[in-house]
Amino acid sequence: MDGKSSSGLHIGTVAVRCGLTIDTIRFYEKQGLLAKPHRSPGGFRLYSEGDIDRLSFVNRAQALGFSLLEIRELLLLRDTGSEACSHVHDLLDQKLITVQQKIADLRKLEKQLRGARERCDLELAKECTRSCPVIDEISRSRKEVQ
Repeated sequence: MDGKSSSGLHIGTVAVRCGLTIDTIRFYEKQGLLAKPHRSPGGFRLYSEGDIDRLSFVNRAQALGFSLLEIRELLLLRDTGSEACSHVHDLLDQKLITVQQKIADLRKLEKQLRGARERCDLELAKECTRSCPVIDEISRSRKEVQ
């Protein structure tokens, strides 16, 4: 069986072609990102080439960091054929701000982890490993929060 019916493609074939899992495709259907597919007489979902194009669009948009809500908006713009460039530009600006904040947060975390590792290195160099300074610091932080 080639995964193709006379009126559409089976979900497994679509999953392979789109690089998605079957569960992901079903999830996108439930989220309204993909219309409910036609069913074969045996009850199997049957998809079109247009469905594959839409799923690929969703997958690529997610890879760019767009949320499902934002992807729904992008699909609406695409489906209506409206002039969407300025709106997409604004969405991209928002996405860039979010990414820049995440990068700043990751740099801060990296600095904290390097500092913790340096404290471990100092303790290990002393060959006096009664307690780990990082575990002690984490323990103090938890007590300070309570």
